[in-house]
Amino acid sequence: EQFGAGFMYLPELVAAGEALKNAVAVLEPELTRRGTQRQILGRVVIGTIEGDIHEIGKALVATMLSASSFQVYDLGVDVPVMAFVEKAREVKADIIGVSALLTTTMARQKEVITALEAQGMRPGVKVMVGGAPVTRNWAKEIGADGYSEDAVGAVTVAKQLVSK
Repeated sequence: EQFGAGFMYLPELVAAGEALKNAVAVLEPELTRRGTQRQILGRVVIGTIEGDIHEIGKALVATMLSASSFQVYDLGVDVPVMAFVEKAREVKADIIGVSALLTTTMARQKEVITALEAQGMRPGVKVMVGGAPVTRNWAKEIGADGYSEDAVGAVTVAKQLVSK
């Protein structure tokens, strides 16, 4: 909220996200030891598509999703299309998040959707797309299930997708 309102800047948001991620990493083993586990809202496979090595936005979304009770499997950057599909099958993902910062790699987001369809995994696995050049119209054009301009919005969209 503060980021969207201009009261907080990206470096502060990244630092807060990292602090939250580190806190969860410390607390989760203790909660497990006590027999208390956090409720997982869903499983998300996320990565930056092959040919693109931009990390910050994708990492921020992954951190925000994790902090919001999603089990996140971050594949990193320069991720081949089939790596998204294979990991989603392995972990029984509810959502795949595909980031692209370059206009030249945006078309690969559609390839992930096509590969899921070819493997018979749609509509069971929802696809969210994001990245600086990505728009709501692009997401609709390629058949993505979700899109957000920022990490906070991505959490809201992910929650909506798993509640359907």
